[in-house]
Amino acid sequence: MIGSQIHDLAKRLWPINRSITGDGVRQTLAIIKEQIPELKIFNVPSGTLVFDWTVPKEWRVKDAYIVTPSGKKICEFKKNNLHLVGYSTPISKKLSLSELQEHLYSLPNQPNAIPYITSYYKERWGFCLTHEERERLEVGEYEVFIDSELFDGNLTYGEILVKGSSAKEVFISTYVCHPSMANNELSGPCVTTFLAKKLKEAEQLRYNYRLIFIPETIGSITYLSKNIDHLKSSVIAGFNVSCVGDNREYSYLPSRNGDTLSDNVAKHVLKNLSPTYKSYSWGDRGSDERQYCAPGVDLPIASIMRTKYGMYDEYHTSLDDLINVVTPEGLDGGFNALWRALEAIEKNYFPKVTVLCEPQLGKRGLYPTLSTKSSGAEVRLMMDLITWSDGTRCLVDIAERCNAPVWELYPIIEKLSANQLMVLLDAPSP
Repeated sequence: MIGSQIHDLAKRLWPINRSITGDGVRQTLAIIKEQIPELKIFNVPSGTLVFDWTVPKEWRVKDAYIVTPSGKKICEFKKNNLHLVGYSTPISKKLSLSELQEHLYSLPNQPNAIPYITSYYKERWGFCLTHEERERLEVGEYEVFIDSELFDGNLTYGEILVKGSSAKEVFISTYVCHPSMANNELSGPCVTTFLAKKLKEAEQLRYNYRLIFIPETIGSITYLSKNIDHLKSSVIAGFNVSCVGDNREYSYLPSRNGDTLSDNVAKHVLKNLSPTYKSYSWGDRGSDERQYCAPGVDLPIASIMRTKYGMYDEYHTSLDDLINVVTPEGLDGGFNALWRALEAIEKNYFPKVTVLCEPQLGKRGLYPTLSTKSSGAEVRLMMDLITWSDGTRCLVDIAERCNAPVWELYPIIEKLSANQLMVLLDAPSP
């Protein structure tokens, strides 16, 4: 099961402190590059203007903790990187409990969870802890220590292009900017890594496949600022990959357009893999699809997920782990759904039969000599495929009309094509 291999990669990446910039991103990309050596690493300097944004300073942390009045060390960054508010500025001072409380974050409704908090674009410092631990804090003098620095550095991202025979591209984006959380972070880049590996193994691809590993929001804005013209002219479909590792449900979030090839393929695949999948609207957006589908950008990017970000209790907390939330089975399902979608895009030709009226299947060995319930269904599906194959409809549309998963049509098309009964067109016939 490929989900186990993906889970093993996630376990390697788990301890790394990732943020929108810094050593954690570079360490993560270096490990991914071990899996896909063709991954290219790019650096964009702090202060670079990217549309309406500016690439921020780089953040580096060596250590952070709080010492209680009784001398106990708590909120230790080295034990759990979620304890430190992302992008916290350095500090070393003593203060009272009431003063400290202004810099503490916890979740009363989830008393055993450490929340994930960041302050990327306003300088501050803070610590996160479980509410249970916060309520046990004693009155007295506390020592806070954060050994961090903000400095002019780089925003780092990775990119791999798996080439096909066409200049048209399928675009896959995932993010590498969250610390130790499993579904909301590691499932995306880990599944995407294995998608890249499988694409590389393909004997012949029709399209180019461009896969990028970026920090969320500022990364997609930065990438678009450098590549928007190429993407707008080349990308025919694509997916933002996030939250693909739990084993609870499947989810779909549309592009802003809502009727692109990506949308139609996503809905078709999920309907046939999990008829009870959850369908969201563009109003439920919250990840990098906001940038890829922004007015004036309008790339055909949709999202296939397991449980959507923000829709599970463990989201953005220490409870989003690799034991109870993200599992090998869940990752296997997330990978399979995305691979089915890429396969459907790759094989989404416009089939056209080459004979008038129904072809005589028997003389070509395509008609079963023994009539059974299953053979009757196979013949029916073949005849349904043939009746809709006039060169004006794509294969995904035909699969919908046949009420069958598109992947059940692939072997039928191979047989019909091998017998010169069908041709596959790149574009609809007039």
